Amino acid sequence: MSITLNNVRKDYDSETEVLKDISVNVETGEFFVIVGPSGCGKSTLLRMIAGLTPITAGEVKIDDTVVNDLPPKARKLTMVFQNYALFPFLSVWDNVAFGLKARKLATDDINARVKEALKMVNLTDLAKRKPRELSGGQRQRVALARAVASDAKICLMDEPLSNLDAQLRIKMRQEIYALQRKLGLTLIYVTHDQVEAMTMADHIMVLNDRHVQQIGTPSEIYQNPRNDFVAKFFGTPQINILPATRSEENSHMVNVSSDLQIVLDEEAPAENLQIGIRPDDMKVQLAEGVDANAVVKNTEFLGDQTIVYATLNSGNDIHVVVPGKADFRNYEPIKVTADSNLMFFDATGKRIDISKEAYVHA
Repeated sequence: MSITLNNVRKDYDSETEVLKDISVNVETGEFFVIVGPSGCGKSTLLRMIAGLTPITAGEVKIDDTVVNDLPPKARKLTMVFQNYALFPFLSVWDNVAFGLKARKLATDDINARVKEALKMVNLTDLAKRKPRELSGGQRQRVALARAVASDAKICLMDEPLSNLDAQLRIKMRQEIYALQRKLGLTLIYVTHDQVEAMTMADHIMVLNDRHVQQIGTPSEIYQNPRNDFVAKFFGTPQINILPATRSEENSHMVNVSSDLQIVLDEEAPAENLQIGIRPDDMKVQLAEGVDANAVVKNTEFLGDQTIVYATLNSGNDIHVVVPGKADFRNYEPIKVTADSNLMFFDATGKRIDISKEAYVHA
C-alpha cells in the first residue's frame, strides 16, 4: 500500500507552525525513513499519517484514497510508539496477540505469528511475564513484536530501537529490514540516528526547520546533499564546513580559511562561499615552520582508523580521519591538505553546483 502526502501542514495555534508544505510519495513495499534532529516534527508527521494527530492543511492518501477524516483503526496500519503502550495486566504473549485476536484471526495463525515475533526480538523465554517485570528495553521489544506480528500492510515505527543496547540495535536493524522485505510491508521509520537511516532506507526524508530539506536514496543524500544542514547531518565525524573567499588575483582560485588554496577549472563564485570537506577526504602529516597550517588538539583511536582533531592557523576547528593508528601528539604542528572531492555552499547554506574538478594546494 502506498502513502502520499500533498502539501501537509501542521499548526498547533496561529503562532506555532510545526510542519509546512510536506509532500512525498512512499511507494508500496518501500522502507522509508524520516530523519532529523529532536523537535523537528518527525513524530508529529508520523502521528498525522496514523490519524492520531489531525492535520491543519493538505492531504494524506493511502492507495490514492484521502484518509484525512478516517480514524486510525480504519487506515489499516500498525504503529510502534516511542512509549511502549502496553497493557499492564496482560502477559507479553497476550500483548503481542491482542491486535490479532481483535481481527478475529484463526488461533493457529495467531500462535504462529506471536511465536515468530517473540523469537525475532529474543523474548521467547519471557512470554508469560507482565510488562512491570521487564526492563525498558524489553518492553520496547514487546511493542515491536506486536507490530511485526500484525497482518497490516503499512507499519509506522517511531524510534523503536532507542532503548536497546548497541549490539541488539544492530541485530534488530537487520531483523526489521529482513522482515520488511519478506512481508512486503510499506514501512515508515522515524529516527534521529543517521546510521539507522543510511543502513535501512530505500529513501530518506530529511526534516528540519519545519520543512523537508531533501528526499533521496542514502547514496544521494550523502554524496549530493542539497544544503549544508544535510551535509553536516550525515557522516561521522561531521563534515568540515570552512569559510572561503575568491582570490583577488585569480578568479579561479579560492582561499579556504587562509590555510588552503583551491584552484578550479572554472570561475569561482564572487563572495559568501563555504567549502565542505569530508574528514576522510583530508590528509595530515607532521610539519614544521611555515609548512604547518594547523595544530593537533586531540586524537581518537578507533582501531581501524584514527580521528585527528586540529585547529587551523586561522582558528577554524577541523577533524581528519586517517587509516589505522596515527601517532600525533597534542599541540604538535601539522600540515593538512585535501583531496578534490569538495562541496561548495553559499552563505545561506545552499549547495552551489561547481561542475569541474577542483585541485587543492596547501
